[in-house]
Amino acid sequence: MNLMASTQSTNPERIRFAPRGSRYFDLIVAYFCVVVVLSNIVAAKPLQIGSAEIALGWIQVSPLILDGGAILFPIAYVLGDVLSEVYGFKAAKRATFAAFGASVLAVVTFWLVQKAPGAFFYENQAAYEAVLGPVAQIVLASVVAYVTGQLLNAKVLVAMKNRTAEKGLVGRLMASTLAGQMIDTFIFCAIASTAIGITTVGQFVNYFVVGVILKVSVEFLLLPVTVRVIAFLKKNEEGYWA
Repeated sequence: MNLMASTQSTNPERIRFAPRGSRYFDLIVAYFCVVVVLSNIVAAKPLQIGSAEIALGWIQVSPLILDGGAILFPIAYVLGDVLSEVYGFKAAKRATFAAFGASVLAVVTFWLVQKAPGAFFYENQAAYEAVLGPVAQIVLASVVAYVTGQLLNAKVLVAMKNRTAEKGLVGRLMASTLAGQMIDTFIFCAIASTAIGITTVGQFVNYFVVGVILKVSVEFLLLPVTVRVIAFLKKNEEGYWA
């Protein structure tokens, strides 16, 4: 009887997740929240790659347009993948809502400081409003888009893990990333584009396509790191192989 129990406990085909109270979970969630909040703030600045104006019909091909959040935001999805793979869907969902609770707190703080009377020598009120004013719209877009995209990402990853157990990690990371990033980027672009000056359908298509390609490319490039982090956590988190 003991031999059978021992065999079951080490069976690699068993679907395994580490408990949320384990050693590294809180640290990963903390980094996750910081990345999401910072991404929402820097997304207020539109970025441009190239200067030549090229269009295919009504679709703007060049210059390429993206927002500042595109630089950091893929890291949030990498951390989301780690949370989903190691700790499960409920843990990833908990982290997602924690991150946006932090984002809402940031927006409320920015708004209160903006409305508070400045010191008599302060001359940068207009600049403050111009930089942080669009953040509320961006956070709204990010809340709707990221909750939808990240939960879809986690759902796809965990559903695939339930079918393959410990096998096929890279495949489920890639599939869940593509599904989550496409829906996330489309919703975010639809809500936040006007906040960064996107005014035409061609610019919108450019913004969406460039955003998806950049974010997915960054995540795919980081796959070796993601796989190693997941392997480290699975090895060192108490309870994963219990």
